[in-house]
Amino acid sequence: MSTLNPPKPITKRQELREDAVITTYAKAWAFLDQNRALVYGAIAAVVLVILGIIGWGYLQGQKADEAQSELGLALRLYEAGDYQVALDGTESAPGLLEVADEYGSTAPGNIAKFYVADSYFRMGNYDEALTWFDAFDAGANIVGASALAGEAAIYEGRGEFSRAGDLFRRAATLYESEQTSPQYLLDAGRAYEAGGAYDEALEVYEQIKDDYPDASLASGMDFYIARTKAKQNAS
Repeated sequence: MSTLNPPKPITKRQELREDAVITTYAKAWAFLDQNRALVYGAIAAVVLVILGIIGWGYLQGQKADEAQSELGLALRLYEAGDYQVALDGTESAPGLLEVADEYGSTAPGNIAKFYVADSYFRMGNYDEALTWFDAFDAGANIVGASALAGEAAIYEGRGEFSRAGDLFRRAATLYESEQTSPQYLLDAGRAYEAGGAYDEALEVYEQIKDDYPDASLASGMDFYIARTKAKQNAS
């Protein structure tokens, strides 16, 4: 045996550490032996949850594909201006209402809710339109902003000008665009003015000037600002 690297003596601390590991290991095996059914049941439950998540994801994917196909048929009727038929469907194709009800948890089903709301809006059925605009899960995109603007227009028509102005303002910021945001801000200003909220109206008119100077609407903001200040001073 070589004496160049003699074995190091085991310290008391190492012995205690090894004893602790052995004791913990033994306790774990004893627990497993005494509670085998419980442990295996817990493992089975975890496996079932994982399989359930995988299965749910697969089914959602299948439903999304079906919804996309059926939505396309309904949208052809919507784009043709046949809003009631688009809502109800035909003998050969489901309508927007059926797609929204059946597949509302999928992305295409959610989009169907928006088109249901917009169809009712275009037909002048504002109560139903508002119900479906509320049901629509508005994302930070142009469709989500359009849904908020649709709600705003309904409240403005009802004379709820402050609420309408707030919704138009949210639409402008939810999806910022040189094409849509200035118009939504102008709509917000109009609603605020109608409700006598002149400070808020001035804020959005100034915002159009500052944030969207190249927009076609920006050149007319001095007029709106002057008119609002005149109303404010007269009130």
